[in-house]
Amino acid sequence: MAKKTINRLKVVLVERGRTNKWLAEKLEKNTATVSRWCTNEMQPSLETLIEIAKILRVDVRDLIISTKDDK
Repeated sequence: MAKKTINRLKVVLVERGRTNKWLAEKLEKNTATVSRWCTNEMQPSLETLIEIAKILRVDVRDLIISTKDDK
């Protein structure tokens, strides 16, 4: 089964000129954990996603892939 892309964290970090390591330091999380979020191997909790949005100064909706057009 193919891995489903759920979040846009990696894209938003690039758009903001930030790295996984920088985000891990801000969140006080392991860099491997943030890396797994960026590759969609696992997902952050909703609470963490909101915290990430605040740190990156984006709307939390910018961090997830829309399902609106899925059929």
